[in-house]
Amino acid sequence: MIRFPALILSLAAFATTVPALAADFPDKPIKLQVGYAPGGSADTLARLVGQAIGQQFGQPVIIENRPGASGNIAAAYVARSAPDGYTLFLGSNATAINMTLYHGLTFDLRKNFAPIGMIASFPNMIVINPSLPARNLQEFIAYAQQHPGKLNFGSSGTGSSTHLAGVLFGQQAKVTMTHVPYKGSAPALTDLMGGQIDVMFDNAPSSLPYAQSGKLRALAVTSDTPMKTAPAIPTAASQGLPDFRIKSWYGLFAPAGTPPEVVQRLNDAIRRALSQSDVQTKLAELGVQGEPDTPADFKVYVDGEIDRWAAVVKASGATVE
Repeated sequence: MIRFPALILSLAAFATTVPALAADFPDKPIKLQVGYAPGGSADTLARLVGQAIGQQFGQPVIIENRPGASGNIAAAYVARSAPDGYTLFLGSNATAINMTLYHGLTFDLRKNFAPIGMIASFPNMIVINPSLPARNLQEFIAYAQQHPGKLNFGSSGTGSSTHLAGVLFGQQAKVTMTHVPYKGSAPALTDLMGGQIDVMFDNAPSSLPYAQSGKLRALAVTSDTPMKTAPAIPTAASQGLPDFRIKSWYGLFAPAGTPPEVVQRLNDAIRRALSQSDVQTKLAELGVQGEPDTPADFKVYVDGEIDRWAAVVKASGATVE
């Protein structure tokens, strides 16, 4: 039987231990799980920010790639890891989409993770084949409405953010188009330039070079404001679609139960990393923008993303077993 005074002393000791552990954090390497292969945008971003965080802590951030199932393998690994801040997950808008797209997931982004903070984001870009008779977004919408079901849009795959962006566009612009899924954006962009498909709602960093070279026509970006690297391309919101605001994002998550003090130390490190001029320069070269925020704000944003894309996934009929 535990005596009441002894219980009080035990609880007091535990309460003082957690801040002490947080103050010493980290005292060994941090492992950041990335759900995609080395060399891609997620991996490159993780290594850039991970290096900056590691330099602050005096402990390396080791990138471990666990590709497969659109990041779900890495997410599941972190969800069952010790909640001590030493095993982290690079999540994204794809992770939020997967909550509805995939059946039988062994983790829940809301229940099994502690959001740490957003790292970076970039908008989608509406790009068309230059042969189409549309010079801006309103002209394209009018053309699509005059030819219901005749236009097709390509994506990087069924259930991808570029697919769901097209579904959302159809809902808001009141147009009907045929979806053509590809295995990645690269082959879809090739067919768009070749005239096999008509439009894409692609990630801006991959489509911008083709728009700048004239091989594609950029009609709009889906951010709140024009991109700094392409200020002449207007937003969709400024062209009659005020709610067509989409961004792909990356952020860090820890397992649920990670001490709040540890989460805050990691968030502080992210914010300091994103304030470094060399990191900002490299992010700009990647076509992305740093997005520092707080753990609380990031949680609210992620919850909203899960709800928002759940409705679009259901409307699309896409599902992965």
